Amino acid sequence: MIEMVIDGRRHDLGGFHVARILPFARRRMVGPFVFLDHMGPARFAPGGGVDVRPHPHIGLATVTWLFEGRIVHRDSTGAHQAIEPGAVNWMVAGRGISHSERTDPADRAAGWALHGMQAWVALPQTHEETDPAFHHVPAAALPVVDGPGLTAVVIAGEAFGAASPVPVHSPLFYVDVRLAEGAATGLPTGYAERAAYVAAGAVACDGQRLETGQMAVFAPGSAPVLTAVDGSAILMLLGGEPVGPRQLWWNLVASRPDLMERGKADWAAGRIPLPPGDDHEFIPLPEA
Repeated sequence: MIEMVIDGRRHDLGGFHVARILPFARRRMVGPFVFLDHMGPARFAPGGGVDVRPHPHIGLATVTWLFEGRIVHRDSTGAHQAIEPGAVNWMVAGRGISHSERTDPADRAAGWALHGMQAWVALPQTHEETDPAFHHVPAAALPVVDGPGLTAVVIAGEAFGAASPVPVHSPLFYVDVRLAEGAATGLPTGYAERAAYVAAGAVACDGQRLETGQMAVFAPGSAPVLTAVDGSAILMLLGGEPVGPRQLWWNLVASRPDLMERGKADWAAGRIPLPPGDDHEFIPLPEA
């Protein structure tokens, strides 16, 4: 059932680690998911925090999902929204958007923790050049599916008979599943590409043990069952229908070279505006 297991590659962002799962050399995408990072868990002493300066995106939607902590988001549509555990920030880049992610001043003063997932979803070609947009969905608006020893939150798309209100652009699913020890879950059916990432704990599947930081990609049409072992587990289930190959360069995603080059030129020339209220600095276009 398991086609491959991807180990997250750790990156130090200056006192703060992420595990990069996608893209992977032998598996660039799973459905429309073109990028997946596991952030933390990290703890910051008073005065410490995250300051991701304004930077651009094209051709994708970003989705931030937190297990712990809070991040303040600003973008060039004028959106200013703190994201907290259980809620969704869904940002549609389309033809071009910029955004920043920073620690709330109160959290920075007191010291805080951060743990979560950052995913990029490639937009289908029909929406690559759409207007940029931002959507915040509070935790109470997301559907929850319960089972024996199991709680699943449908973050985006459709899964287990429930549909998220997040406005997606292609068939996909993205689900947070919490398992008690010994509890099990299957995967959503009806999608061409599916995977499960272990965000905490460990699970057994198809005779293999999957540890925290590992993602299993499953064969089409298979019926995997993942069982929490040695304690509780948190799984991120993701996948959907392919949208075609994508180029990924820095923070830009595109189906065609001309769109990629236009995105680079737009950022270099200042044609993608900076977020209101956070426009005093930005990350310049890399030279290489």
